[in-house]
Amino acid sequence: MSNELDLRDYFLIVRKRIWWIVSFVLIVTIAAGAYSKFVKSPVYEASTKIIVNRSSSAVSSQGLDLNEVNTNIKMIDTYKEIIKTPAILDKVVEQHPEFGVTADQLKGKISVSSVNNTQVMTLIVRDGSYEAAARMVNAVSAIFKEEIPEIFNVENVSILNEAKLDISPGPVAPNVPLNVIIAFVVSLMIAVGAAFLLEYLDDTIKTEEDVEAILGLPTLATIAKLQVDEIPAAADKAVPSANVPKVGELSRVRSSK
Repeated sequence: MSNELDLRDYFLIVRKRIWWIVSFVLIVTIAAGAYSKFVKSPVYEASTKIIVNRSSSAVSSQGLDLNEVNTNIKMIDTYKEIIKTPAILDKVVEQHPEFGVTADQLKGKISVSSVNNTQVMTLIVRDGSYEAAARMVNAVSAIFKEEIPEIFNVENVSILNEAKLDISPGPVAPNVPLNVIIAFVVSLMIAVGAAFLLEYLDDTIKTEEDVEAILGLPTLATIAKLQVDEIPAAADKAVPSANVPKVGELSRVRSSK
C-alpha cells in the first residue's frame, strides 16, 4: 500500500493541530510587533545630494563632452568610497567634537548611493536622533567638498541640497508593519512544518484506518476508553437490567430445584 499523502491527508494533519498552529503564529506575531514598537529604538535618517564634476571653467570653455560625462559617472564609485575613508571622517570628528562619535562609529552610520548613469550621489546618515543625523550628514558633505579637490583634480563640487534641521520626520526603522508581516509568514511556515514533522515522527496506531493501512487487516473489534463516571452508564447499556435476575430470585430458583 502506498505511504504517499494526498491533499486530503495534508488538510487533516493541519486541522488536527490547527489550534497549536494558530497559537504559535499569534504569539510570535504579537511578540514581534511589541518588540518593534516598544523595545527596539527608533532610527532616523537624514540625507544630502552631492555632484562632483570637472572644473567649471573647463565646462564653460569647451561645453559638454559626452566622454567627460561618462568619465565622471564612472568616478562616482570612487567618490563613494572616499567619503567613508579617514581622510574625510577624521576631519569631521576633529572639527565637530559635539557629535561624540569616533571615525569608525561615524562610518557605520553612513551609506552612499547613486542613481545609475548620473553624477549625483546621495549621502545618508542614520542615528537615533534626526537632528544629530542631519548635522552629521551636513558636516560630512561640507568636509568632502573641501577635501576632494586636494585628493582629485576637481574643482566643481556642489551640494545640491542639505538636510533640514527644522523638521521632525518619523523614524525609518523599525518598520513595525513590515516586521509583523515577516513574523506572521515565518511563524506560519515554521508551525506548519513542525506539524508535519510531528505527524511524521508519530508512529503510534490510533484509528481503525491506521490498522488497515499498516497491517492490511480489517478491524474485528475495538475497546473504548471510558472515564470512571461513565462506567455505570455503559454497563447498564451493555447488560439490560430486565434480563439479569436479582439475588433473591436466584435463591428461589435454587430452592425450587
